Amino acid sequence: MADKLYIDETPNEVKNAKGLHLITQSTPNGQKVQILLEELALVYGTEWTTTVINIGTNEQKKEWFLRLNPNGRIPVIIDNTQSPPFPVMETSAELLYLLKFADKDDTFGFKDELERNQCLQWLFFWHGSGAPYLGQFNHFLQYAPEKIEYATNRYRNETLRVFGVLEIHLSGKYTGEPREYLAGNGKGKYSVADIGTWPWVKGWERIGFTKDDMSQFPHLLKWVDRIAERPAVKTGCGEKYNLK
Repeated sequence: MADKLYIDETPNEVKNAKGLHLITQSTPNGQKVQILLEELALVYGTEWTTTVINIGTNEQKKEWFLRLNPNGRIPVIIDNTQSPPFPVMETSAELLYLLKFADKDDTFGFKDELERNQCLQWLFFWHGSGAPYLGQFNHFLQYAPEKIEYATNRYRNETLRVFGVLEIHLSGKYTGEPREYLAGNGKGKYSVADIGTWPWVKGWERIGFTKDDMSQFPHLLKWVDRIAERPAVKTGCGEKYNLK
């Protein structure tokens, strides 16, 4: 399999990488994995190398990339400590892979099975509901060549509904106990559930929501600000991952 993973067109920094290698661009999806790697580096000294590509030129649709991820989407992790090298696609799977192999103390996961399941619930909720709706809203609002009011309104309303689900959970509306993070007992613990959700939600204004739209989600906005202050989050969204 190793001889099938890379071809002549594969960038040298990818096929010659040792250990973990990340192929990314600093979009919300790319930032999920960038942030977790930066968090792991602060706790464990985790090391990796990075290739930043320009998805605007469809680099991710070229054969060298499709051999690593047939879906043609960033980010991709390649674990060169495995034999043959092991590629991982899909951000939630990548976060869980890093938890399994790089977070031995479950600093960003949970040892308790019920808390772990709660983490999976919120990670999958955003992966399956939040990101698709928000992505489609962004597309129809800003990039679609034909403005379709029905599509724009549908995805806008569904995104706001999903924000409302997060607000219900964080506010403790039905439990009587407000939360600081999405998963874990009590007020919760910062985990991959938050990391997998935050990079999308934090861009609400850039995507096209107003402060008035978001005023109905005060606990969600506090959650956004709380996570934004983490040093690894700042690095994971910062200049380090800019296109050169």
